[in-house]
Amino acid sequence: MKKKPILSVLLSASLLGSLLPAQALAGETERKQSLFNSEQYEYITYDALKGKLESYEKQSRRVQLDITGKSSTGKDLYTVTISDSKSKHSELKYKGLRKLMSENPEKAQRYLKANPDIKPPILIHASIHGTEFVGTDAALRLIERYGFKNDQETKEILKNFTLIINVDANPDGRVDATRFNGNGIDLNRDFVTQSQPETQAAVKQIAELNPLVLLDLHGYVRQRGEAKHPGLILPGTPPHNPNYEYDLLYKWMNQQAEAMESNIVSERDHYETELYKTLEGTHIPLRDSKSGWDVYPPIYTPAYAMLHGGLGYTLEAPTNDWDGVKWQVDAVNGALTFALQNKQAMLHDQLEVFDRGVKGEHPNNKEGFYPDSYIIPENQKDNSAVQKVVNHLLKNDVKVEQAAKSFHADGKRYEKGTYIIDLNQPKAGLANAFLWDGEDITNDMDAMYDISAWNLSELWGFDAIKSEDDLIVQTKEVREESVRGKLIGKGPYSIPNTSVNAVHLVNSLIDQGISVKKDKDGHFYAEGKGKAIQRAVQVSGLTLRTKAVPKEATPLKKHRVAFLKDGGLGKAQSHSGTKLALERLGFQVSEVHPREVANNGLNGFDTFVYSGSASLTSYKLSEANKEFGLTDEEELKRFNGQIKQFVEQDGHFIAIGAGGSQAAKAAGLTEVEINKGFSSSNGIVKVDYLPSPLTAGYSKNDAGFVYGPIWYSSTEGTNIAASFVNNDSFFTAGHWKDRSPAKGQPVIVQEKDKPVTLIGIEAGFRDHTDYLFRLISNAVFDQE
Repeated sequence: MKKKPILSVLLSASLLGSLLPAQALAGETERKQSLFNSEQYEYITYDALKGKLESYEKQSRRVQLDITGKSSTGKDLYTVTISDSKSKHSELKYKGLRKLMSENPEKAQRYLKANPDIKPPILIHASIHGTEFVGTDAALRLIERYGFKNDQETKEILKNFTLIINVDANPDGRVDATRFNGNGIDLNRDFVTQSQPETQAAVKQIAELNPLVLLDLHGYVRQRGEAKHPGLILPGTPPHNPNYEYDLLYKWMNQQAEAMESNIVSERDHYETELYKTLEGTHIPLRDSKSGWDVYPPIYTPAYAMLHGGLGYTLEAPTNDWDGVKWQVDAVNGALTFALQNKQAMLHDQLEVFDRGVKGEHPNNKEGFYPDSYIIPENQKDNSAVQKVVNHLLKNDVKVEQAAKSFHADGKRYEKGTYIIDLNQPKAGLANAFLWDGEDITNDMDAMYDISAWNLSELWGFDAIKSEDDLIVQTKEVREESVRGKLIGKGPYSIPNTSVNAVHLVNSLIDQGISVKKDKDGHFYAEGKGKAIQRAVQVSGLTLRTKAVPKEATPLKKHRVAFLKDGGLGKAQSHSGTKLALERLGFQVSEVHPREVANNGLNGFDTFVYSGSASLTSYKLSEANKEFGLTDEEELKRFNGQIKQFVEQDGHFIAIGAGGSQAAKAAGLTEVEINKGFSSSNGIVKVDYLPSPLTAGYSKNDAGFVYGPIWYSSTEGTNIAASFVNNDSFFTAGHWKDRSPAKGQPVIVQEKDKPVTLIGIEAGFRDHTDYLFRLISNAVFDQE
């Protein structure tokens, strides 16, 4: 086995949490089965994978086992490559083709025509959701066939393709029997943000390999639509993301999905249960539904692969059993047979995606949808968000250039060092998907499956300026951005309240015992000597300048933050995004189970944050959800009493979102009315942040993000810190029906007579909304 440690391990001991599963308390390493699954079977455990995969590698010359990354808790990510040694020359030809894809796609098409024996990769991605166990078992069966069998079809497939199998894309989830990883993040919602190491490993593969086909093995959809059509195979329904060249992709995807369906049906006599023995097909959303299974946001693995010109599919097995395993194997076999029959034409169209990008020809879009380029100026005050997005683009195979001299574009001057993303490049669709403003698709669909807007510039905090000019500027191609912070002068040093890095630096200095003060505008001052803070500043990437400390500045202390834990209600950890935001801001966070709060209180903490489902304080839960909530009505009364006592003793209660706000109301901490939009509504909003310590670093008509929007009324007993902008265009991108009642309404309020803060926007959403994270740190620091 070859080790390829391509990613750092993000290990957080606090994520072990309170109230471990009974299996862990008994000393077992894996928690077998999930109560959320209707069926149970003896699937292979993560601990057993290594030995089995190593035995495959020893027994077959076709099989190579690699470690291509680590999970969030340090577990190995196993990737198996299956290749016929007799066709190594064809693999080398693909490397040549892959190079031409980036340099000259038109020439790549000619190269493909002259070399029909090229072997493109097909990527099989298994069990990204930990409780969807069948994917990994299906991956093993596929290895057993293609690593060992010698029938003619197997040999032909291996002659024409290299199979790359991510055997278990979410080891943490398999071990803990959870949908999410050890950080509580749903990895199949992370392919825009790419915050998690498991996602980063898959992104590296996809960006480097440009797989022709990606098959993502999921579960479970027992019945959707027509009878006797269990399971589901995406391609998805409208709306289609306008950054996909979907005419080139979808003409193949329906056909290949039907080939998978056909192969499943041909195998029905070999299944064990009646559901499968009587099946007549499966549900293919693009063919069978008008809406409901869109892949509009490229947050999903297959949707993200489509931005690399690949044909990306989600395969939802009907059931969690051995028939579900076989269903996935049969679907994959059908996909491989179809690819064998159509390889040359499919590859040609993938290259056409890249050729369109280079030539700036996008027939599916209106003129002007793609700008000629994006200009990203450096931020002289705090360039950390710019550095983050530049590295993000580079890791996703997007070409970035930097101006060697100042220049003018669209009548404006830009300084030396400004970044330029020319959209005449192979992966123009990917670059534009990350940098465009998004669109309001409310009137296109009744509802969306997940988020409908993700604008990096507004939600990460940098300027991405569209340009239609033919730029005349000397540039250099950027390879990687890595900037070390520095100190100017002898101190004290001013730290602007402008980024996640800045607040993290503040907390790092406080942890070291260095005096830090905060002024009335929310900015910080470090009073230690230069050498004492130099190391932390270098890591931050910030440049700090000497500046006198204002007389009114107040000292900050180390905050002890308690965070209400969602162990996995409804297969999700609703609190995880905000928890990661707090950790990235440098706070030491302790997760507390609702029962722990009810029975032990919050002694020893300065701040209590509730950012999660309202059901965390319920005792009327399903069998699968019971372990995550409260036990009975008496425990709920104790919970409310404990947080009320905490606030009476000057503890600070911070609610983020509907659940926390409702809990504050139930405990008698506020009299405000909490108004809610549709739970699936989401997107980017304009917010008027008013002068307040809670909104330091923000301004009027600034950015916000909502998911299941809420706003407040009956706010007479509060100070209003922020409201939705009071005009019809306050919602700029996403999907939110019937939103007019929210226009101009408060979204951040603070009680006048007690330390209770309610934040209605999603300031810590899925580790994505970096620009809004400081609303949380402002709230924490406000109670000094």
